[in-house]
Amino acid sequence: MPYIQITMITGRTEEQKRDLLAAVSQATADSLGAPLDTVRAWVVEVPPTDIAVAGETHADRRAKSDQT
Repeated sequence: MPYIQITMITGRTEEQKRDLLAAVSQATADSLGAPLDTVRAWVVEVPPTDIAVAGETHADRRAKSDQT
């Protein structure tokens, strides 16, 4: 039984997350030859202040890019 965790920054709509989960589940079933009803997938949303790229939070990087 495949388990897929998708971690991403908060801000997507419920519809976007639902579409993502459906697409990832189907792709997993297709690529592994697993029955779709055995695929488990979930989204973990993280605030932009809690994710860093090169030691800088995503929130700070976004704020910098908004200033330019």
